[in-house]
Amino acid sequence: MGNDMEVKDERELKALISLVDEPDINIFREITEKIYSYGFSAIPLLEEKWENTLDEKIQQRILSIIHKIQFQNICIELDKWAKSDLKDLLTAFILISRSQYPDVKEEELKKKIENIRKDIWLEINSELTSLEKVKVLNHIFYDVYGFGGNIKNFHTPQNSYLNTLLETRKGNPLSIGMLYMIIAQQLNIPVFGVNMPEHFVLCYTNEHPEDSMKFIDINEVLFYINPFSKGAVFTRKEAEMFIAELKLEPLEIFFKPCSNLDIIRRLINNLLFSYKKIEEPEKIQELELLMNIINQSRSDKFHLEAQ
Repeated sequence: MGNDMEVKDERELKALISLVDEPDINIFREITEKIYSYGFSAIPLLEEKWENTLDEKIQQRILSIIHKIQFQNICIELDKWAKSDLKDLLTAFILISRSQYPDVKEEELKKKIENIRKDIWLEINSELTSLEKVKVLNHIFYDVYGFGGNIKNFHTPQNSYLNTLLETRKGNPLSIGMLYMIIAQQLNIPVFGVNMPEHFVLCYTNEHPEDSMKFIDINEVLFYINPFSKGAVFTRKEAEMFIAELKLEPLEIFFKPCSNLDIIRRLINNLLFSYKKIEEPEKIQELELLMNIINQSRSDKFHLEAQ
């Protein structure tokens, strides 16, 4: 019975895909809504149709449907992540990267990160002081692997995606800081993100709290790290001077660890700024939906309309 249903479903799906050249836009919308309901299982057949179609307009329609199915899945996964108790930063970083690069392989990204982690682990031992551990981390991360700021194209969206960061070794303060923090925490080094205005930085804490949001005592921060300046270490006093230069009130939130949810919110904001700068309305619309998910952790379906 199960196999009969699968054959029937595949037959129906093929019939729907054969109608993607429908000229009536309203009927075409109905067709695509039905195709969306098949989710990822529709993609191989859509790709097959794309390969056997010479009409550019039809090819664009098929690519648009595939993209929306992939994006719909990212919305669902990000919503699950935002609602979960354990908000692993790497998981969300990969999801946001897949919103632009859907073919990115999670295991390949994790393998690259694991290689960096191993190289640092080989040089670190429990006898080292906090500053010595950071010195080793900085040496492998910046000198050996060559990570650094993309100063020439600071605002390009590619700076904010994990796959391009790992490939080019260039990013912005947030993406570099996120990767640095992920690797440090995998090594049980208590490094957390700090949502400082204008510039994302990291802090090294006295302990490794399970939940950085429960981190209350600001005195537990030993020192700060600037991931955009090769991991340069600076003090609370220097951080306060930076806030004073911005003519802002020195709120405690500027100096203590922030949640992974806050970091992903900042990542999406960075991308929104980048895509507004180069005027890409479709990407802006998608990112605004991702931001809504982070802000509201909505449970309703993510409805996609054919365009």
